[in-house]
Amino acid sequence: MFFRKNYAEPGPGIDPDAPEKTGFARFCEILQLECITLVKLNLLFLISCLPVITIPPALFAMNQVIRRMVLDQPVDCFYHYKTAFRQYWKRAYGAFFLAALPLVCAGYGLSFYLRQAASNPMFFPPFMICSTVFLVALLASTYLYGVLSLDRSLGEALRLALILGIGKPLRAILAAFCYYGILFFALMAFPMSVPFLLLIGFSVPCLLGNFYLRTVLKQYVGT
Repeated sequence: MFFRKNYAEPGPGIDPDAPEKTGFARFCEILQLECITLVKLNLLFLISCLPVITIPPALFAMNQVIRRMVLDQPVDCFYHYKTAFRQYWKRAYGAFFLAALPLVCAGYGLSFYLRQAASNPMFFPPFMICSTVFLVALLASTYLYGVLSLDRSLGEALRLALILGIGKPLRAILAAFCYYGILFFALMAFPMSVPFLLLIGFSVPCLLGNFYLRTVLKQYVGT
């Protein structure tokens, strides 16, 4: 069928002897093969987030499934999502707070000291410090879930994410726009964006972000 992979015999995107597609062609290939799965994943993610407290493991599970798509591995949406949600919930909470807490605190400090610096230059240095922390945390957060998908410890994953965020910022900026920018614009367009948010508003931006980061992770982390 058009939207189903056949892992038993060679087919589009499966033949091991065929040259690997790259760039936009590869992304379109993933969209074609995983279109229905992306819709299912988006709905599953939204349902999982309804209790609110389950948002961290839901984010982690969605990233785990998306990573399998990017690496061209077989995907059973419900099984792999449920497995990641149940087995890695502790790691998911750690990753969520390691990413969210610096962003929120540095973002608040950035906003606060920017207002104060307008009238008192003494507040400019702390504004610059908060800006730097916010930028580094933003770039590192894009790599964190990808590194964690390689079964690294939380501490090691955080260290690698910081190194990659600082050392390879261009891909991180593109991924950050996908993760945060697309969602921001969708929320600004609410309620017109409701169909988009319900069907692909979280899964496709997650796919885009992981797609941009895949080559960096493969080169510097191993897969």
